[in-house]
Parts: sequence; C-alpha cells; structure tokens
Amino acid sequence: MKATSRNAPLEKFLGQLPENYNLAERELVERAYRVAEGAHHDQMRHSGKPYITHCLEVAGILAEMRAPSEVIAAGLLHDTVEDTGITLQDLRTDFGTTVANLVDGVTKLTHLPRVSRGDQHSDDNKDGAKNLKQAEINAKSRKQDLKSETLRKTFLAMGDDVRVVLIKLADRLHNMRTLNHMPEDKRKRIAKETLDIFAPLANRLGIWQMKWELEDLGFRYLNPEKYNEINEQLHHEKQPERETQIEAIKDHLIKLLAKNNINNVEISGRPKHIYSIYKKMLKKGKPFDLVRDVRAVRIIVADVPACYSALGVIHTTWRPIPGEFDDYIAAPKDNFYQSLHTAVIYDDKRPLEVQIRTHEMHQNAEYGIAAHWQYKEGGHGKSNKAFEERIVWLRNMMDWRSEVSDANEFVEGMKTDVFQDRVYVFTPRGDIIDLSAGSTPIDFAYHVHTDIGHRCRGARVNGKLVPLYQELKTGDQVEILTAKRGGPSRDWLNSNLGLVKTQRARSKIKVWFKKQEDEQNLAQGRASLERELQRLGITEINFEAMARDMNFKTPDELFIALGCGDLSISRVIRRFSEKAENTDILSIGTPTTKITSTGAIEVVGLKGLLSQIAKCCNPAPGDQIVGYVTRGRGATIHRQDCPNILRTKDKERLLQVDWGKVEHTFPVPIKVKAYDRQGLMVDISTLLDSENVNIADVNVNVNRTLAVINLVVEIKDLSQLSRILTRIENLPNVLEAHRTKPG
Repeated sequence: MKATSRNAPLEKFLGQLPENYNLAERELVERAYRVAEGAHHDQMRHSGKPYITHCLEVAGILAEMRAPSEVIAAGLLHDTVEDTGITLQDLRTDFGTTVANLVDGVTKLTHLPRVSRGDQHSDDNKDGAKNLKQAEINAKSRKQDLKSETLRKTFLAMGDDVRVVLIKLADRLHNMRTLNHMPEDKRKRIAKETLDIFAPLANRLGIWQMKWELEDLGFRYLNPEKYNEINEQLHHEKQPERETQIEAIKDHLIKLLAKNNINNVEISGRPKHIYSIYKKMLKKGKPFDLVRDVRAVRIIVADVPACYSALGVIHTTWRPIPGEFDDYIAAPKDNFYQSLHTAVIYDDKRPLEVQIRTHEMHQNAEYGIAAHWQYKEGGHGKSNKAFEERIVWLRNMMDWRSEVSDANEFVEGMKTDVFQDRVYVFTPRGDIIDLSAGSTPIDFAYHVHTDIGHRCRGARVNGKLVPLYQELKTGDQVEILTAKRGGPSRDWLNSNLGLVKTQRARSKIKVWFKKQEDEQNLAQGRASLERELQRLGITEINFEAMARDMNFKTPDELFIALGCGDLSISRVIRRFSEKAENTDILSIGTPTTKITSTGAIEVVGLKGLLSQIAKCCNPAPGDQIVGYVTRGRGATIHRQDCPNILRTKDKERLLQVDWGKVEHTFPVPIKVKAYDRQGLMVDISTLLDSENVNIADVNVNVNRTLAVINLVVEIKDLSQLSRILTRIENLPNVLEAHRTKPG
C-alpha cells in the first residue's frame, strides 16, 4: 500500500502526458521524476507539501502544452542544480545535452536573489540563510533594480532558447497558484513582478491562457479588494438566468450561420478575465456593468473565408458598435495572434462581443509559441515555418542591444519598446512598419533605415506636413522628408521635447554623435550646459565638483558626454537639484506650502471623508489637530488645544487625524518673449496646469508684434523649472523663456 501511495502522483502525472509519446519518451520523463524526487526528498514547500509536488505541477503545465519529452524532463529537474547537490554534468551524463542546457538556462534566470524565483521553497539550512542575507546585501548595491535585471536576463535567455522561458513561465504560474502560503509583503512583491514582467512575457509569446491566469493571480494579490469586487460581480453574472441568455445566443448564432451555409461551427462563451475587465474599466472610466467584454462569445469556423462570411452575417443582422472592430487576421498582432474582434448591439439592446477565428488560430491563441513544438524536433510544414518566423522576430529584438552602453538604459528601452502596445503604419509604397505605441516620425525614419533617420528633416502623415513630435497612429501613411547630407539634432535626445520615443532610434542617434570629434563634442557640451544654467538663473557653479558628483574625472569628460549624447542636460539638472539646497536656488520669498494627500487631511481608519478647516482656531500644517464629526458636513479640523474642542462633551464624535504629505514650492520669476498671437497665454497656462504648476502672478506687455510675459510660478525644484522652460520655448511663436532675477 505504501508503494502504491508513493507512486500515485507519478502515475497520475504519466497519464497527463501527450498520447503520441513513445516508450523511450515516457521512460525519459519517468527517470527525470525519480531523480527529482530523490534530490528534493528532504525539502518542503511553505504549504507543508513535499517540494516534488511543485516539480510535478510545472511539468504538468508543460504537458498541457503538449511539450516534447525533453522539455517536460527539464521541467521536473528545473530546480535540482539550484537547490540540490546535482550538477549540470550529472544531468548531461544521465539525460543528455538538451535537458542539461534547458535546466542551465532556467537556473541562470533564477540566479537573481529571491525576486526572479518567486517560489515557496522552505529551507531552514543555515548556509541558505547566510546566502540569502548576502544576496540581500548584494541586491541593495546594484545600480539597477532587480525587476529590471530579471527582465533583461529573461530576454537574453530567450534569445538562446525560447523553451527556457516557457519552463520559467510554467514555474512562475504554479508559484502564483499557491502564493497564498507566502507572507503578505512577499505576495505583493511577487505579484507585482508577475504583472510587470511574466504576464507581458507570456503575452509576447502569444500564450494567452497563461497570460490571463498570471494577470488574474497577480491582480488578486496586488489589489485584493478590487479583485474580489469584480469577482463577486462576475459570480453574480453566472446565475442560471445569465447562463440561459448565453445558451440562447449560441443557439441563435448556430442557426443563423447554418442558414447562411456556414457549418461545422463551434461556439462558446468566452472566459471572463478579471484583470482585463479592471483595465478596461480604468481606461474607459466605466463601471463594471458597462464594460462590453463581460458578455462575449467565441466562434470557431473551418477556414479564413468562413471567418469573414460569419462576420458579414453578424454585422448585417445586428448593428456594429463603432470603434469596436479589429481585423487581426489581415494584420496579425506582432506576437502572431490572429482573430476577428467585433461588438454589436444584440436583440435585447445590450452589447455583445464576438471573436471569430479558425481552429488553427485558436490553437495559436491559446498556446502561442508553444503550439509549434516541432521546432528543433525535426518538424516540417507550415507550423514549423511559423515558429521559425517567431524565432527570427525574437532575435531581431536583440539586434540593436549591443549599441547601448548603459545596461539600465537597455532595460528601460526594452520596457518601452517591447512591453507596450504596438502601432502599425505604412510606408508610401504600402509596406507595414511595426512600431511601439507613441512612436514619432523620427522613430519611423530610423526603423526604415539609419541613414534616413540621420537625414530626417520633416514628415508627411497621410499627405499632410506634421511636426516631428507627433505620435503616429495605426493606419497612418508616413513619408519622411530628408536633407541631402547632415546628421541628427541634439534636440532629438531631449526627453522634454518628446521627439524620439524608441530606444532603437535613440541608440543610433547617440552612435552618430559619438563619431564626432571629441573637441567638437566638448565645445558643444559645455555651451549647452552653460546656456541651460544661464536660463535657470544659475551664475556661479563649480564644474569640477559637478563632474565628480556625476562620476566623471574632469569637467571635460562631463562636457564630452553631454556633447555626444551619452549624458542628458535634464539628468545633470536633476542631479544638481537633488544635491543643492532648493531654498538657496529657487526661493525669492517665503516657500509656499501645499498639502498633497488626496483630501488634504488624512483620517485614521477612513478614506474619502469630507473635511474642512475650523475657522475658530485656523490650524496650520505642523499643529497638533483633531477631527470633529459634524452631521452632513463630514469632519471639521481643529487644533487640539482649541477651546471649542476642550469644552465639547461629545467625545465620541472626535476623530484621530493627521496632516497629509506637506510639499514646499518656491515662487520663481520667469520671462517669456514671443511673437504675439491669439491663444498664446492660454497655451502657456494650459502647459503649466499640465505640470501642476501654479501661476502666482502674471504681467503681459505687447509692443507691436512682440509680447513679453513676466510670470511668477510656484516650482518644486530645478528639474521641474528646466522642463517647463523647455516646453514653453517649444510653443508656437515663442522666442525664448528664461528665469529672471528677483525684483
């Protein structure tokens, strides 16, 4: 009986393996289980279960994807090199090079202290505790945060063998399924990392089932209140009446399609994805009951013509909702996802979302890159070619990384370029160019060809001249206007101007400037810094101290870095602002005090309670205060020594309160010179409002066509002042904007 009980998990797991496995493949998986079980025999999870259960669950997730036997064997063994006495050489000897290399790849991803593992390994071993403590010390000394480093190493591993990342995703998915056994602080950290890195990674690989579950689990632990709220509403939606509605819609659709000679159709109610509902609620500013994808169906048909035929029948039967149609068959997503998406007003006058796809598209959508395991397995045909295309695409993302010298810059570029939505624009010849959302004509130019980017001087979008900072939208046709010779402008690297958004273009611009003579870069770098300091009203500066603070040996090295684009002016100003005393740099009078919490006063134990300052004692930030509940008016805030409070008999109506976060701002005079035009002052006011900058005083003088505007604005620091001066100077008709001396 004991032997049977011990083998029960293995027998159950072996029953989950793909039915096309031969005897040798099943034997490989079973041997991997035996080795993993022996290696982890004395290790437990935080849940109290044997550690081998985690290995089985990871392998089970891979089996659901119909992974090759070597991948499942690596899934069973993925923690042995990291946590036990087994070596890579042992694995090579016992299981071959492929399995050993896959385990090695997963191990490299988990070398980061704690963050990248996200597991529940329970080990009271003293050496382990010592190593963990040392790892925490090392983590604090890193120049870039661990989450970004995880992201970078994940992509590097993917460039070598994407199967490594799939094993890591399966590992993370099971850890998320059992995350409730971890302490709350670790749950939130691991959940945030899952939403920031692993769920987007599954999305980029097109593994939608895994992406959805990772997102929902991450959301569950990061924002449990909102998760439970939406989950309860979804549960309410699943009452018998709701299910009856969906069944009626499915029957109606099958009969309608059959009537139009569209047969062999499968229709299902589309799964409810809590995190996507939450994001749509935020994006559209709508409550739960108005989010369209809560009621949705998925139609699977035989082939592509049937997809469009079904779409035509649906659109002629019910009124389509404007802006809700997407054709991902003609223009697949960059992770090769294909489907038709639409939303219509159904017979009951309520929205219904519909997805239409073929069986092959559905398989790809569910398992993405994992749907083509034939890669490296000797497979042939269309699916193998599709996988090859994905591998080429993944490697292309890595092509330009060697041009980036700063590792943190590489990571931030990957976050911007890879993990956000995409836009699809057209060249004048009709070729489709895939760019990250927010890309500008300059980004487009560098994507087409480096030389075109260097010589870019203007752009036409859909036949109209546009500014180079304009963000491109899907469907735009872009034509770049070039000069015969010349290079990029240093202004393109100014993040305040928003002319270049992708790391790829930014890197190529920097490479161009690095090729210029150091002497020229030195002169231009010094001139640009002195000009900015003069504009900010800073006349006395120790460049040697500034250079040392920015980790340069001499001021000349600092100037050269500025001149070639390795260092930005905004970064120098930000650092200078942090080091200097703001009161000495900015203040021309008494600092202005703001309360920046959500309601000015923080009420202990309550949120969103209306509050007002008592006129009898007029408390100011820094005073000891107390709240007094007034019926119908929220809480009135008094000083604790206010006579009215000391005399009150209704002690139960007193609340413990505290001041919100206090933020100091400083009044700074600036002067703007511009050619006068209608709406000039409105544009300046709108710009300052977008920066949350208050205008304390304004004076406008117009002499013929020249307008001189003197403002006093309330600024937090030099970095903010530099940014708003740059933005004002780039408004139409503005000649210059600079800080003036007080008085």
